[in-house]
Amino acid sequence: MRKSEPGLEMQRSHFLIVAVVFIILSLAGAIASCAEKKVAVQFTGGHETDRQDGGRPIVLVAAGLGVKPEVFREAFRGVTPAKNGRPSGEEARRNKAALMKVLQPHGVSNDRLDEVSDYYRYQPQRGELWKHTPAEAHAIVEGGKILRIEITNPGSGYSSLPQVAVPGFDKAVFEPSLHFDQDLKKNGSLTAVTIVRP
Repeated sequence: MRKSEPGLEMQRSHFLIVAVVFIILSLAGAIASCAEKKVAVQFTGGHETDRQDGGRPIVLVAAGLGVKPEVFREAFRGVTPAKNGRPSGEEARRNKAALMKVLQPHGVSNDRLDEVSDYYRYQPQRGELWKHTPAEAHAIVEGGKILRIEITNPGSGYSSLPQVAVPGFDKAVFEPSLHFDQDLKKNGSLTAVTIVRP
């Protein structure tokens, strides 16, 4: 029986070692990529209003008009709500005049006031809420830790900071940030979720 040459045996051994190392590295990479996973983030609330505003989302209305909430509150003080449901034509004209007296110097037109008011009009007694879109995001988790929060849909219509939770991470604390804009579809949208305690 012919014996293998030493040089050939060494080449085979070297080839096997390289192949094993390559397989190990490939498996390690696959395991590492599988270790990182996405977990859906849960948002609740975020539609609270200031007690002085009587349930009206003043922060959203004011932002839509391009004024500060204090300016719109000042304007609304001149409004006399109808006692029996819908105001009469004369009452509506007086209220509109009171609003425009304060808002017009800030560049708010009558048409824009109507547009924004109609957009956020709702009837809470019927269980309604003003127009809004829920935000969506997922947490990037690896090794049992939350690395970051990725927002996939910033939503809109948030008048206050929503509560943020990630299933399986009950002790984690997050700090969301909101953006207010004259573009009503972006007004009250989520811009970021900072991890305070992972």
